Amino acid sequence: MNVLIIGAGAAGNVVAKKCAMNRDIFKSIHLASRTLSKCEKIKKECKEIFGQEIEISKLDADNVAETVALINKIKPDLVINMALPYQDLAIMDACLETKTNYMDTANYEPIDEAKFEYHWQWAYQDKFKAAGIVAVLGCGFDPGQTNIYCAYAQKNLFDEIHEIDIIDCNAGNHGQAFATNFNPEINLREVTQRGKYWENGKWIETEPLEFRKMIDYPEVGEKASYLLYHEELESLVQNIKGLKRIRFWMTFGDEYIKHMEVLQNVGMTRIDPVKHNGVEIVPIQFLKTLLPEPSSLAENYTGKTSIGCIMTGLKDGKKKTVLIYNVCDHAQTHKEVQAQAVSYTTGVPPVTGAIMLAKGFWGKEPGVWNVEQLDPDPFMAEVAKQGLPWHVRELKSGLGDLTERRKDKKAA
Repeated sequence: MNVLIIGAGAAGNVVAKKCAMNRDIFKSIHLASRTLSKCEKIKKECKEIFGQEIEISKLDADNVAETVALINKIKPDLVINMALPYQDLAIMDACLETKTNYMDTANYEPIDEAKFEYHWQWAYQDKFKAAGIVAVLGCGFDPGQTNIYCAYAQKNLFDEIHEIDIIDCNAGNHGQAFATNFNPEINLREVTQRGKYWENGKWIETEPLEFRKMIDYPEVGEKASYLLYHEELESLVQNIKGLKRIRFWMTFGDEYIKHMEVLQNVGMTRIDPVKHNGVEIVPIQFLKTLLPEPSSLAENYTGKTSIGCIMTGLKDGKKKTVLIYNVCDHAQTHKEVQAQAVSYTTGVPPVTGAIMLAKGFWGKEPGVWNVEQLDPDPFMAEVAKQGLPWHVRELKSGLGDLTERRKDKKAA
């Protein structure tokens, strides 16, 4: 397979290096980014550490014609989009024009509104079918690996799944007063918007970080976890049969929340332009410039991530609860690919998904697909080999109802 990776940030770095480590599958690897110096650094490390050559290009992925020209030049079998979610549709348009398969790790959101939904990309279904190509959406960890955990459980462990709680803990320490583990602009837009979960056939909105639970994470222990809306909920509601409730929880330390709320209160998380000394700037983009680059956190990162899905349903008429999860060590991922674990868990799944396409396990039918619509079994076997081993644990019960509302938050 010949692959074009667009985006050379922290997770794009992992994708390029893991492809280089699977040279029997990826015959040609081309990395492109608006910032060529990032590509040059990754190219150098691939050669020095893994003894593998990759090609690089400077690319403005917002420019469809420029992306089309690069695709036509290098003729990849697959474009892996590791750029910003704002650029998804432009890259999909380029793939359509060149009839090239597409994969991403995060769904589209407009740059001028903190709102992510799949409908913009699902609208490409007929076009991709007509072109005879495949688009695989949300093949990161969450979304991505978590969706596939649910699909695997639906296929192999349950007759019906009634409740899903996706739980995401980063118990690592990067030593910074305040930093985000992936693109600061995307991270803060996600965390500061209203929460939402699905129950009994309808969506229920909450205030940002209104509800929290103490959740016991494997190899990490109990951590305060906050209810968020996350994009995989939208597709899983459609693709997991018999579902009655689905929620998403993520851990945040008290210091992170304090910094975030102060920044929000003073307007630094605004996404609309403001005038500063006669120059128009977007506050959150300026804040991104001030915060540490996520890839720079890797070297001194300690601790682990612990991410998985708690699922309750029926098997042979009996109620059961299962947790499928992965634990990833920041120090180990830095040793392997010079990346922290959040980037690693995001970058390994799209490489695994690309292997699924290369081997013919996925992509048998053209169109636009979320990963839980594809066969989970070969993916689960391969992703463990690629560095994200997974575990199944039976629990006595699920997480139960919402019980604890933060005292400083009013009811929605």
